[in-house]
Amino acid sequence: MVSPALRDAVQIWLDTRRALKGASDNTLTAYAHDVYGFLGFIAEHRGGETGLTALKSLTITDIRAWMASLRRDELGSRSIARKLSSVKSFFRWLGEREGFEASAVLNARAPKFQAKLPRPLAVEATRDLIGALDQPASAPWVGARDVAVVTLLYGCGLRISEALSLTMADAPLAQVIRITGKGGKERVVPVIDAARAAVAAYLKLCPFAQDKGPLFRGVRGGALSPRLIQKAMQAARLQLGLPASATPHALRHSFATHLLAAGGDLRAIQELLGHASLSTTQAYTAVDARHLLDIYEKSHPKSASNSP
Repeated sequence: MVSPALRDAVQIWLDTRRALKGASDNTLTAYAHDVYGFLGFIAEHRGGETGLTALKSLTITDIRAWMASLRRDELGSRSIARKLSSVKSFFRWLGEREGFEASAVLNARAPKFQAKLPRPLAVEATRDLIGALDQPASAPWVGARDVAVVTLLYGCGLRISEALSLTMADAPLAQVIRITGKGGKERVVPVIDAARAAVAAYLKLCPFAQDKGPLFRGVRGGALSPRLIQKAMQAARLQLGLPASATPHALRHSFATHLLAAGGDLRAIQELLGHASLSTTQAYTAVDARHLLDIYEKSHPKSASNSP
């Protein structure tokens, strides 16, 4: 059982993450689940209530016992590492607040795992996928809607949540739009002509185009669910024989990968995707070392090709 004082501390920490870090509701829910899961285990492991005082005496043995329990629950290394990261973040904050060294938690090592590389689609497969969505649907405007959403994902590198956050006030789409991404961070994204045309075609057919509210609508006029786009892409990839990795998010990977392959600047792509770290963008684009070396050889002033 977790003491009331500790529950209050967890809530204050979550509120702090929201206020200072701009954490989303989904992220805060995951944090809370991870931390309360840990605290619940410690309470059971030690045979009593977990309060602020008890946490100061945690040992590395306690942490290892918790991680072993997660293994028994068949959690993978990636999931365990994420939970440990949440717990460390909480204890770092709690230690500073309460004036104690949470070394047992902070020094715990996360299990190693092989990072999954993104799996972008080939250029032709991407074109075929978008074309397959432009098929007779329950209503012509529904097919046009799906094409418009997917064209935005691929043409602008948007997350599906970002595309579906657009409103009728954003229409008709300008050549650049302001997007609010993860953590409430804003970025300016250019909109290619094909995406603007696809949205215009959808609005011309949409029976709710004169209403205020979300830009993309379900058949009853409410906000479009991401699940409907996922299902439309699933049907299209089955029709084309594409792998299960051909998801809406894969189009964001494909946007970045195809731009870089065409000679796009990695820093510029980082800005377009809204990544805080360049290393995240580099992994996202699934670029091999040879391609990066080619960029270096062509652009770095100290490379052999640019030496006098």
